[in-house]
Amino acid sequence: MLSVLAITGPIYFVMALGWGCTRWGLFERGDMRVLGKFVLLLALPALLFNALSQRSVGEVLNPVFLAAYALGSVTANLAGVLWARKAAGKPMTQAAIMGMGMSCPNSGFIGFPLVAQLFGPVNAGIALAMAMVVENLLLLPLSLALADSGAGEHGVATALRRSLAGVARNPMIWGIVGGFLCSLAGWHPPQPVARTFNLFAGACAALSLFVIGGSLSGLSLRGLYRDAAAIGIGKLLLHPLLVALAVLLLPPMAREFQWIVVVMAAVPMVGIYPVLAQRHGLEGMAAAAQLGATLASFFTLTAVVWGVQHLAF
Repeated sequence: MLSVLAITGPIYFVMALGWGCTRWGLFERGDMRVLGKFVLLLALPALLFNALSQRSVGEVLNPVFLAAYALGSVTANLAGVLWARKAAGKPMTQAAIMGMGMSCPNSGFIGFPLVAQLFGPVNAGIALAMAMVVENLLLLPLSLALADSGAGEHGVATALRRSLAGVARNPMIWGIVGGFLCSLAGWHPPQPVARTFNLFAGACAALSLFVIGGSLSGLSLRGLYRDAAAIGIGKLLLHPLLVALAVLLLPPMAREFQWIVVVMAAVPMVGIYPVLAQRHGLEGMAAAAQLGATLASFFTLTAVVWGVQHLAF
């Protein structure tokens, strides 16, 4: 058990440090937005570019990984929407935001640091790139389109097109595309450029975890327990279980990537979840769900890491 805690412990120690520094006034919550912007616009794109450009396309493009992650995630998303609509009686917009929380993990800020400890930074970077493709081209546009259609702003097709158009402005997508192009061409950046990318990429893991912890400071679950608990259960239990089922049903892939795709699905929801929900006045529910899921994930992710070390598909 100590070997498991040696992996998950540092993840939550850094989050706790971010929470404490913000709680005690060393940083303001607004500072977390600035640090998070640095990670999203510079550190993560550099990390993704490095992970992809330094390997052959055959090593970084895993169709089974993409299929398992997409199939399990879309199923979790639609199951969450269906449950919220039929069982909980929520309007379509709220149901879509709840489905987003159940299926869109924080693969960059939590998934990457955890996978890097388990399987090394190279495998973690490759997995992060594939996860980002599914999340940015499929999961987030689907959720935002359903939410907008429920609000009567657009039809689903129009809302989906608008969501996908925004993907082209995402620097993480630029990092993925640039890395793939360099991999295809067999081109490696000059050493000064490569080392510059390495410096930015090296700042990613610790800073992203610190930002998550700081962002949770001051949040409350008050009055939102039921919805927050439902989203958290969907994210931490249903989503990884459905991805694991997809792994079992699809053709086999390397054992480490079988586990990596499940670990990516098992982390709490995407860090900008409350921001995305704010447009529809649901940021309180989203923030409460993020707080509860992040706290509970210490136990669920510890169980997943134990499974990585002791079980096999």
